[in-house]
Parts: sequence; structure tokens; C-alpha cells
Amino acid sequence: MPRKEQGWITFQTSDEERKILEEFCQQSQRTKTEILRELVRGLNTLSSPPSAPPPTKQTKKKGADTPRIEISTQKKPLKVSSRNILKGVVKQVIRGEVNSQVTIKVIHEVELTSVITTASADDLELYEGTEAYALIKSSDIAIAKD
Repeated sequence: MPRKEQGWITFQTSDEERKILEEFCQQSQRTKTEILRELVRGLNTLSSPPSAPPPTKQTKKKGADTPRIEISTQKKPLKVSSRNILKGVVKQVIRGEVNSQVTIKVIHEVELTSVITTASADDLELYEGTEAYALIKSSDIAIAKD
């Protein structure tokens, strides 16, 4: 939930526009909020707001006067609050229908095991022999990958 000093903006989109946004978010691994904030911040780089074209009998191509704002599809570095991050190699993945058990071998032959959702294990492409990170905070061990 946003804090009270933050504002909500609600607007309507077509099904096609919503699908484009959702696909972009999935590809860039960012939230809709992050994407829309980046678009709004990009408006500061425009020298002036677009003005209405003067009346004319010629028809211009739709969108010709519309400024383009490009959003990088490059993944942002993962930011986490955990300070204990250990790089290792996946030794074993025991997949279940809902959860999977992932074991990572880190320095000095230490093995760490975490239970994560099978969907997360698939998204992270965790297979035996791949590099991954164990992020340790309190009593939880989370798994991440470059």
C-alpha cells in the first residue's frame, strides 16, 4: 500500500494496451509501477510538451508528432536487504508439484538447502551445475541467479 503522501493514478487502457504492458513487464522483470514511473520521469527530458498541430487539409501519419520515450529492457541489478550472499553451484534440485528443494554447494564444500516454489526454480532455471546465490536473512535462505 502506498503511503498517504503518495498518490494513486488510475486510468483506463484497452485490452491490447494492457497486454503490451504486461508482456513488457514480464520481459524486463519489472513491475507495472516501475515501468509507468520511468515513463513519467522520462517526460522531464522533453524540451516542451507536444503542441497541437495547426489545422491543415493534409493528413499526417498518426503518431508522427508524438514524442517517443524509450524504456530499457535491460534487467536492473537485483537489490536485496539480505547482507549474507554466498555464490555457489546447484548440486541438487528435487522438484515437487508445488515446492522444490534446492541444494547449493558453496565455499569449503558447505551445502545449503532451501525449499522454494517449483515455479521459482523454473523461472531461475535452476539445474544441477548452474551457478546461483544463497541469500541468507534471519532463518530463511533464498535462492537467486545472475
